[in-house]
Amino acid sequence: MAQYLAKRFLASLLVLFLISILVFIAVRAIPGDVCKIVLNTQDVDQQQCDAVREELGLDEPVAKQYVTYMGGVLTGDWGQALISKRAVWGEIKTRIPLTVELTLLSTGFALLLALPIGIISAVKQDSITDYVLRILSIGWLSLPSFWVGTMLIVFPAKWWGYAPPVGYVDIWEDPLKNLEQLYLPAFSLGLALSASLARVTRSAMLEVLRQDYIRTARAKGLRDRVVVIKHGLKNAMIPVVTLFGLQVGVLFGGTVVLEGIFSLPGLGFLTFQAVTVKDYTQVQGVVLFFAAVLVSINLLVDVSYAWFDPRIRYA
Repeated sequence: MAQYLAKRFLASLLVLFLISILVFIAVRAIPGDVCKIVLNTQDVDQQQCDAVREELGLDEPVAKQYVTYMGGVLTGDWGQALISKRAVWGEIKTRIPLTVELTLLSTGFALLLALPIGIISAVKQDSITDYVLRILSIGWLSLPSFWVGTMLIVFPAKWWGYAPPVGYVDIWEDPLKNLEQLYLPAFSLGLALSASLARVTRSAMLEVLRQDYIRTARAKGLRDRVVVIKHGLKNAMIPVVTLFGLQVGVLFGGTVVLEGIFSLPGLGFLTFQAVTVKDYTQVQGVVLFFAAVLVSINLLVDVSYAWFDPRIRYA
């Protein structure tokens, strides 16, 4: 187990290294003159540009720029935003709680909706209930989260004159207002995720429920609820957990749009603002942070397989 974890950790570091190179090169390929972005004017001369490039270290070879940047990242210095002149890591750190809370609420809602639907649909295979739940899942899967979020703002405002509070209040300051600000975007993000998870849960449960040990459990007189939940669900969770780990990236992508729609000052909205003004140092920092989170989550997903299925052994 320790050897497997060490290998997976080193592989994760390699992935992050390659992503950092890709992001570093990609942000420098964004169209636009960095001098005009920093000075916020279209009228700049060569002397001003040379001074800006020297200040940002852009007059150095690209390889040296990368080494300098990664050295700063490893020591906690992620650079300075071009527009706000604030520390990149400082901006990221202050917005992490909101995005983490929104992601947890979204995934919690998705799991609470997906698992019962998938289980019921599998247990009642080919019944009217199964068909209805499958149709609902396909319908939810076809609805983009940004469209659902927009409709959740437009229709309540038109019909009942209700609009969710703007901004963000920390959960420890006012839990009720915090929940009122986040439940609509969390629902929008979690709906599409719940649909895909429900379909995978159904398929995995159908396969597990046909296994010999399930028939043995029923022959021993165990109640159906015990057979399905205790013996069936846990063994069917590996494909569900795998998809869940992959879908976290989709959730992060959804926050970029939804945080803008609901005026939530999280990492997604920070990314949107940085891309809009071509603040490549801020974009670079946020994307690298998202990549580190995704790699870490996928590592945890791989390790969790042994808990869901004791037959799995890491070598």
